[in-house]
Amino acid sequence: MVRSLCDTDFYKLTMMQVVLHKFASAWVRYAFKWRNWDQMHLNCSLQDFKSKIDAKIDRLCELRFQEDELKYLAAILFFKVDFIEYLRLFQLNRSYITTHVANDELKINIEGPWLNTILFEVPVLSIVSATYTEMNGLDAAAWRQEGRKRLQDKVTYLEKAVPPGQGFKFADFGTRRRASYEWQEEVLQYLISHCGEKLVGTSNVRFAMKLGIKPIGTMAHEFLQAHQQLGPRLVDSQKVALQSWADEYRGELGIALSDTMGFDKFLKDFDRFFSLLFDGCRHDSGDPVSWTEKLIAHYKKMRIDPGSKAAVYSDGLTMETAVDLFRRFHSQIKTSFGIGTYLTNDCGFVAPQVVIKMVACNRKPVAKVSDSGDKGMCEDPEFLDYLKKVIREDIDMESH
Repeated sequence: MVRSLCDTDFYKLTMMQVVLHKFASAWVRYAFKWRNWDQMHLNCSLQDFKSKIDAKIDRLCELRFQEDELKYLAAILFFKVDFIEYLRLFQLNRSYITTHVANDELKINIEGPWLNTILFEVPVLSIVSATYTEMNGLDAAAWRQEGRKRLQDKVTYLEKAVPPGQGFKFADFGTRRRASYEWQEEVLQYLISHCGEKLVGTSNVRFAMKLGIKPIGTMAHEFLQAHQQLGPRLVDSQKVALQSWADEYRGELGIALSDTMGFDKFLKDFDRFFSLLFDGCRHDSGDPVSWTEKLIAHYKKMRIDPGSKAAVYSDGLTMETAVDLFRRFHSQIKTSFGIGTYLTNDCGFVAPQVVIKMVACNRKPVAKVSDSGDKGMCEDPEFLDYLKKVIREDIDMESH
């Protein structure tokens, strides 16, 4: 299922280095959510399904970074020697993760030091997704055949829609919801063979290393969420997070995630200093067309040429939606696309929509306030109301 601690998204390691250097004492909790559980079909009991996942988590917690993996990571210029040596000692601790069944749903809770729990999310989600593929009652040969047909159709569409040399770029972002480890590798090998310069990399560190392509990623929502309780003021939490990132990476890894507290609040925080410093922004919720129009207008307001900056899209993309956004905006701003489940789990059955999000930091609540209503996450309604009030008041101050 998961054969390596490098079988994870690159941004987990980039965030982990900052946590090691700045927030090693932070204590966090993550919660699991299965957004489309009502559409799932298992050929076993939910308890048996949970038991299979538990066994795979047991094995995950036995893994260590291997020497060839450490050598690969050490060659990436912005990873520091102390971080590589920390990874040499690292092992996921089984006591920090628990699973149970409640109300006919699978529950997963992860709680412990941020530094020691940050690497659980991606492999655990990929374990859940791949175990569902095993237990959904479908014949493996049949879904693979259907998956290959769909993959070929996608690449054929892309070849016709965007001829070579136009600058269309996409990456695989599909690790956490893949049909299986082997299927993600097969998909990537096919894309490498058929997409040429259009494929710029993968978020999966193990496959980037194995297949000789670029690992892609910067930061995730948890990095900005944690700062809601890391101080100093809630209203300034995004600015503090962006600053701590800039302090660590000094201009490297310059794509800022824009939707943890809503895009309007992000733009309020993303002043001329950050707009100049960061290479661009990532879209992960809300309408991508209006988001891009707002982003371009923001850069112009900051007296920055939007054509010098990047818009990275990663919200439930298909080839068609990616090509449409590329055609609309590539002449105004650099565009690139992170495509996930649509590449690694489109095989003729409904793919699990599973997420693990940080819900507490230092035993206090944190929230993701999404631009898409169904993508927000918070377990404390009072804190969520307060956060929304703080956001609203801060935005209103701008307009007065």
